[in-house]
Amino acid sequence: MIELEMIGGAGTVTGSKYVLRTNRATVLLDCGLFQGPRKESFEKNRALPVNPAALDAVVLSHAHLDHSGALPVLWQRGYRGPIYATPATRALCVPMLEDSAAIQLSDSRHIDKLIARGVDLQPVSPLYTADDAVGAIELMIGLPYHRTQVIAPGVTLTFLDAGHVLGSAIVVLDLDDEGAHTRLAFTGDLGRSGLPILRDPEVVTGAHCLITESTYGDRLHPELGDTIETFAATIRRTIARGGKVIIPAFALERAQELIYTLQQLRTAKRVPSVPVYVDSPLAIKVTDVFRLHPECMRREVFSQLRGSGSPFDFPGLTYVTDVEASKELDLSSEPSIIIAGSGMCEGGRVLHHLRATIEDARTTVLIVGFQAEHTLGRRLVEQRRDVKIFGVLRPRHADVVSLGGLSAHADQRGLVEYAEAARARGPLRRVILVHGEDAARAGLASRLAAAQFPLVDIPLAGARIRL
Repeated sequence: MIELEMIGGAGTVTGSKYVLRTNRATVLLDCGLFQGPRKESFEKNRALPVNPAALDAVVLSHAHLDHSGALPVLWQRGYRGPIYATPATRALCVPMLEDSAAIQLSDSRHIDKLIARGVDLQPVSPLYTADDAVGAIELMIGLPYHRTQVIAPGVTLTFLDAGHVLGSAIVVLDLDDEGAHTRLAFTGDLGRSGLPILRDPEVVTGAHCLITESTYGDRLHPELGDTIETFAATIRRTIARGGKVIIPAFALERAQELIYTLQQLRTAKRVPSVPVYVDSPLAIKVTDVFRLHPECMRREVFSQLRGSGSPFDFPGLTYVTDVEASKELDLSSEPSIIIAGSGMCEGGRVLHHLRATIEDARTTVLIVGFQAEHTLGRRLVEQRRDVKIFGVLRPRHADVVSLGGLSAHADQRGLVEYAEAARARGPLRRVILVHGEDAARAGLASRLAAAQFPLVDIPLAGARIRL
């Protein structure tokens, strides 16, 4: 018996958690935070419907919080078994999880202050502490790409490069159950080919079942060159009217790619030389981790890192760590570019910058990644006239520009091509679509059916699939 249960990340792009059970073992694939409305997120993340005592192992595809952010909750509930990840993912989880704990505490205190001023909000307590984050990190075991490891009775793990973020992995599990062998591949988040920093995703061989993300399963990305020109034109237009460009960005990968792209645009004189601020202590720590993991990067990028011309630094670029320095950015009237977390505008310093600039028509909020349902980022993409920031409804006069072409996720074409490549290299019988909203999964399922994949599943949250 081999069974896969959808705990999270089915019908949504957040909260990825999948429990794999055989007659001999139970393994959790990813343990991510659900991101959405504050009350709903708190309730779902606090619930964590996983029995820690039943788990033989946890396997982590990459360090983004929607895949890793609930690991401290699992530790808090008593889990003390191994958590397998690539060395780069383990290194990234140190600042990522500690920062998550710190942001939860900071946001909780900020909400308390608003309540004290009479704002009608419910108090929110942090899901976990920094000590819980450290506890989870202590359980992590770094497994390099292509190295095989027995992680539970009858379960052997191999990581392949997913090309999505630094250290991201396609999880390959060889399952021996009652004499039968099954190879299962879980993409985590699948990257795009041809991105500037990371290597292309590796194709799994010999897989019987492919569990694949479907974030952009119903759409195609614009050409990267066209997207970069729109990016540059948006900056030029905003700076010309004396405004600020606010870019919500995940500290992992997206911030580094934006810095890399801005460096190239500045060198080519395609954007004005205004101050650029990376207002994210986490992004600074993550950028430092990049320098330690050449195994995840294209050779030309790592060569730059080793030399004097770092791709993550240029004149006019300032990394902001101090809280007071962050506040001064909102007091300044000078045109500038501010990159700040979090990527879906559900926490972090970007909320303070949005609060200060959302009513200024000179401002542009530049959205460069996928925005899940019910997040502030999604409401901005939907061009809502009024948006709630820190519980206060504010009129939006700022311009909002969305650039899907900078995404680090494979689009529909990339997802179909990956499945076809895996089928060409093994007896692929089944594809299971996860980590996508329903429309995206339906669109991808239709394309896979047209490509003559015989069995494509679109499971609901809570569903159990016999493999």
